Amino acid sequence: MADATVHKLDDTRDTQNSLYREAPNNIEAEQALLGAILINNDAFYRVSDFLKPPHFYDPLHRRIYELASELIRVGKMANPVTMKTFLPADDKVGDMTVFQYVVRLAAEAVTVINAEDYGRAIYDLATRRSLIGIGEEMVNVAYDAPVDMAPRSQIEDAERRLFELAETGRYDGGFQPFNEAVKTAIDLAGVAFQRDGHLSGVSTGIHMLDGKMGGLQSSDLIVLAGRPGMGKTSLATNIAFNIAAAYQGEQLADGSMKAINGGVVGFFSLEMSAEQLATRIISEQTEVSSSKIRRGEISETDFEKLIACTQTMQRIPLYIDQTGGISIAQLSARARRLKRQRGLDCLVIDYIQLMTGSSKASAQNRVQEITEITTGLKALGKELNVPIIALSQLSRQVENREDKRPQLSDLRESGSIEQDADVVLFVYREEYYVKNLEPRDEFDPKYDEWKMHFEKVKGTADVIIAKQRHGPTGTVKLAFQSEFTRFTDLAEGTYLPEQYDDH
Repeated sequence: MADATVHKLDDTRDTQNSLYREAPNNIEAEQALLGAILINNDAFYRVSDFLKPPHFYDPLHRRIYELASELIRVGKMANPVTMKTFLPADDKVGDMTVFQYVVRLAAEAVTVINAEDYGRAIYDLATRRSLIGIGEEMVNVAYDAPVDMAPRSQIEDAERRLFELAETGRYDGGFQPFNEAVKTAIDLAGVAFQRDGHLSGVSTGIHMLDGKMGGLQSSDLIVLAGRPGMGKTSLATNIAFNIAAAYQGEQLADGSMKAINGGVVGFFSLEMSAEQLATRIISEQTEVSSSKIRRGEISETDFEKLIACTQTMQRIPLYIDQTGGISIAQLSARARRLKRQRGLDCLVIDYIQLMTGSSKASAQNRVQEITEITTGLKALGKELNVPIIALSQLSRQVENREDKRPQLSDLRESGSIEQDADVVLFVYREEYYVKNLEPRDEFDPKYDEWKMHFEKVKGTADVIIAKQRHGPTGTVKLAFQSEFTRFTDLAEGTYLPEQYDDH
């Protein structure tokens, strides 16, 4: 019985030892780096871009580094003598005063050559401690979570914090020599030259639009707006399919994939189900009316087209999320997950007004909620370094004007949408409005005039670039096939007026 008790005590001791593990740290590396900085302040500039005082494990080392940083940044020397007056006089480090400890750090420093390596070792250990902190907090919150806190929100919060840690866990940043910036610019130009259409951004697959925008630029928030019936969802699905269908990737040294052409597309469909969206895309690509597909009124030839299109669609990297009323926090978490697991080169959201904010304050005020959503989308684009196409409704005031062409002021809850967007595109189909003006009596004298006007605008659509940070504004005329809800470039003869000049 006594033996059993001894075994139990031993087990308890082992358990306690495993519970009281010391957080990852390297005191020697911290001492070596601080010593190197104290004998040669140039060592500070090798690590200052990425290493901050909180990255040091020892509180005293943290204070010494912070003090040295402050002195060096104001152009003073940082050494044991200049720092003495700022160090606590009474605190002890073992048998030494803090000043004696600093003197010893400088005296035992060997070289500044390894300063950056020491800095990276300290930074990596700080990242591991942050990981442990996130993990411990996840465990504690999961144990003690209030009843009204859904596990999903905890998962999203943990995902956000882990992604932030992954994105900040790099040593880049700070100033770079101008020749490095030039080299990067030339590399980008080289990529644009090799890419289809010689574009700096991801091609939309619509040449006239690419010509004005240079493709979809990384980290841009592109707002695509229009009144109902204008075809904004159709244009978004056209672009999404074109990008995914053109995808060609190459594997990088770290095993991740990089798009050479096209890209991986994430599509958040808040209005339509995934099946409805798939039907629409199949109709666009096969030129078989979606209403016929739904009713099953298709010929054998049409059915063969559908099968061929389905096989193509199974291969392309287009991922659809059909969650209705998704919050900006949920959407961000899912986009990060998609980027991590499959890669991501373009994100489409249909549409902004169907999203919800994450904070309780924004839920009380719709304008504030839209502001939170657009700010969140802009931040997400920069974080993931992908273009985001966000669809938006226009207010009804358009219908009250004689000229129905949209303007920036027509954006619903427009302040933040207009402000945060890098590009604002309006889809406008004059055909839609002219068709509604058809005289009831075909013998009406105005009927011929109406018919001429209708024939002129039939099958066309305007994409108005109302705002663009990196390029010109203006209007791009496209062809629109309403039965297949498909936008394409107009046949050249239709939009080159030089052809009709008398010479």
